[in-house]
Amino acid sequence: MKVINLHQQENELIRLAVENNRQAQQKIYSQFSPKMLSVCRQYIKDIHQAEDIMITAFMKVFTNLKNFQFKGSFEGWIRRIMVNECISFIRVHKKLKYIEDDFVIGRDEESFDAIESQFSVADIQFLIDSLPDGYKVVFNLYAIEGYKHQEIAGMLGISEGTSKSQLSHARKVLKGQINKLKKYSNGTE
Repeated sequence: MKVINLHQQENELIRLAVENNRQAQQKIYSQFSPKMLSVCRQYIKDIHQAEDIMITAFMKVFTNLKNFQFKGSFEGWIRRIMVNECISFIRVHKKLKYIEDDFVIGRDEESFDAIESQFSVADIQFLIDSLPDGYKVVFNLYAIEGYKHQEIAGMLGISEGTSKSQLSHARKVLKGQINKLKKYSNGTE
């Protein structure tokens, strides 16, 4: 039985793609496009626009592939390009509005993480999509992508406090919407 080193295979695939090998590029696209479309969809409500952004971002992936240094996850590197492309699209096509206020963690925000969801991914995505754009972008960057507030502030050109307050407001709105959904699904509303 032959042991296949998947990491070496991925590295070889990347090297071939850097040399403009179309089959290698197609393999990379086929392997990562479903996940990356999902990433783009988290930021962009319209599936067609999300797909267009994903394709544009993949063009950047292949253009900049020679800059990938084989440090860290290749998927993470691609994901970062996708997120940056989504943020660029939002900046160009929408004016992000942020509420500037003091950030205070209250009990509601602390307990948000403890809420167990009985809802589908589509329900949750619908709730996230209903957030104002500023809340949505910060929520996605923090809760889904795992960026710190300092990084988010740098990416979006806002203060750390604004990032924290946007997350706090997003959590509060989402918690209220989840409670409404729970009441509705229980037949109490």
